[in-house]
Amino acid sequence: MGGSLAAAREALASGISGNLAGGTHHATAGECAGFCMFNDLAVVALTLLRDRVVERIAIVDLDVHQGNGSASILNGHPEVFTFSLHGRNNYPFRKVPSSLDIGLEDGADDDTYLSALAVGLKAVFAFEPELVLYLAGVDPLDTDRLGRLAVSMDGLARRDRLVMEECLQRAIPMALVLGGGYTEPIDLTVQAHVQTFRVARSLMRG
Repeated sequence: MGGSLAAAREALASGISGNLAGGTHHATAGECAGFCMFNDLAVVALTLLRDRVVERIAIVDLDVHQGNGSASILNGHPEVFTFSLHGRNNYPFRKVPSSLDIGLEDGADDDTYLSALAVGLKAVFAFEPELVLYLAGVDPLDTDRLGRLAVSMDGLARRDRLVMEECLQRAIPMALVLGGGYTEPIDLTVQAHVQTFRVARSLMRG
């Protein structure tokens, strides 16, 4: 929780930041779920709103599993826009509606995925957030044993670049957290996570 909160505060100061953990979006206010004990992005959003650091926050959840916990906690908070792009037929099998959900069919490829993301981001930025919390899940990867989508490593890089560039172009601070990743071998999951931070670093240098 502290790492994600620190990343959000750093993003507000420098424009972009990240936590090497986090992304625990299945936990609800009352129980653990899906390997998640506490919901870090919900905690961050509610803390920053409580402290009046910002007034409008968007969560861009690109884990392959729908962000049911975040939706459960943040529904009823009009200051937060939750967007989840996920596998329609994947866990959780009872989904809690986000502000915007886009469910993809099994086997969705790069073009399908990125087209859906563009639609979702249009809605996110129409909300005019003062901070974007980006859950950069890597389980949409085609080699992921729990993902059921067919997004390539290059597709994930294009996804990350799209989200980050759109935030930077609008001068909206963005804090990213990691999420998901169950490839065999695990090296591909690690590679995908590292790639996300390399994209962020390249944009900061640019």
